[in-house]
Amino acid sequence: MMATVGVSLPKSSILQNPIPLKNSSKYGLLSGSLLKSLHLQLNPRNDVINLMVASSAITSVTDGGGASNGGGRFYLNFTGFPFPLGPFLTRRTIRTEAVRDCIWLFEQEQALGFSSVSTNIRMTVIKLKSGGLWVHAPIAPTKECIQLLKELGASVDYIVLPTFAYEHKIFVGPFSRKFPRAQIWVAPRQWSWPLNLPLEFFGIFNAKTLKDEDLSTPWTDEIEQKVLSSPEVGIGPYVEVAFYHKRSRTLLVTDAVIFIPRQPPEYINKESLLESAKNGLAVKILSKGKQVPEEPVIDNKMNRQKGWERMVLQILFLGPSNLLEPNASFAQISQKLIVSPIVKTLVFSKVPEKVRDWIDRITRDWRFKRIIPAHFAAPIKASRSDFLAAFAFLDDLLGDRYVTRPSLALLFNSIMGKATSYFPPDDMKTLSSLDQLLVSIGAVKKTVSGRKR
Repeated sequence: MMATVGVSLPKSSILQNPIPLKNSSKYGLLSGSLLKSLHLQLNPRNDVINLMVASSAITSVTDGGGASNGGGRFYLNFTGFPFPLGPFLTRRTIRTEAVRDCIWLFEQEQALGFSSVSTNIRMTVIKLKSGGLWVHAPIAPTKECIQLLKELGASVDYIVLPTFAYEHKIFVGPFSRKFPRAQIWVAPRQWSWPLNLPLEFFGIFNAKTLKDEDLSTPWTDEIEQKVLSSPEVGIGPYVEVAFYHKRSRTLLVTDAVIFIPRQPPEYINKESLLESAKNGLAVKILSKGKQVPEEPVIDNKMNRQKGWERMVLQILFLGPSNLLEPNASFAQISQKLIVSPIVKTLVFSKVPEKVRDWIDRITRDWRFKRIIPAHFAAPIKASRSDFLAAFAFLDDLLGDRYVTRPSLALLFNSIMGKATSYFPPDDMKTLSSLDQLLVSIGAVKKTVSGRKR
């Protein structure tokens, strides 16, 4: 249900010199729930403040930037319970050049609620032959972010939402209003929970739908696309669109694969790293009965590294086996192309046939040499064999029923692939228990059983 309250206010210095507040909205989450959020919009023209409390919605607000808000990094972000996404007030943007004069990466920190657990969220920008920019998975449009984008000296022609997922959809509305002439394209089967509301409710207007292998898109001569759309996962479909930039031989995905860097990246601030290095409640619970020392955490390279390793394990496993000594588990998942344990368990294992078809079409048709996902490290130097190796777990689920790949690639997966798709059972216990719970209440479907190992 939704309630909207309009309050007329007399003119004031604030309204006569307004802070430009722009709202955005959003929808639901892969496995679960986005319940309530706060929507606040100030309209200087008619001097009305509208307050909206909505289920499965989110509002993001930006201001004009400047020295008073950290160099244009202010971004007030209210997200829905129980999955609020920080930082709530300040978002730093880092721009790097992935392919010379062609592809740029824009990254911001993203924290889980009020915790110190952080990762990154990435927007990828490609310059087309026409000179315009193609924007993949927009991030929070702070003044700093928009300025870094404008420094590329080209117009934003297309804004692309490649997924249904919560943390990417929330920025499309406010970002698109910074570039009103740009076309908006969104992945199919957008949905929200607990109410399935239209895109317009979330501030996304006049959006066109991305279609599988569509040759009619305005960028088809330079960028191809393949859609993974599976309605069978649970309460809503899992949708992700992969793109291939032909000139640079670059594969773009959202959540399909990730690459965990060994050392903490620049986008994670040191305060968060040091907070995660402290032996708090989570560490005590997951210490396997070992004595947990109560000692102050000083700022040094060792503690920052420990904080990073703990962050990664909590993000990927929710409750890893041992946070007190995270080194061994972290070594199992870092410095290699993998499918996130959460995505593997709650999504891809539910529909292995659909995923295998998508992966096989990608590796059959696209001769990529690098991959850019929307989280963790990028660009990743990776071939089609590396990509197949990350999905070797599908072979165990499908058995001999679905072998379509060349024998050489299959042999490579048998030798090398298991290491990239295998996760320590002790670390998987919490995630497996969550999966069983979600299956029991009907939120997700049961994992397809495969051949015995």
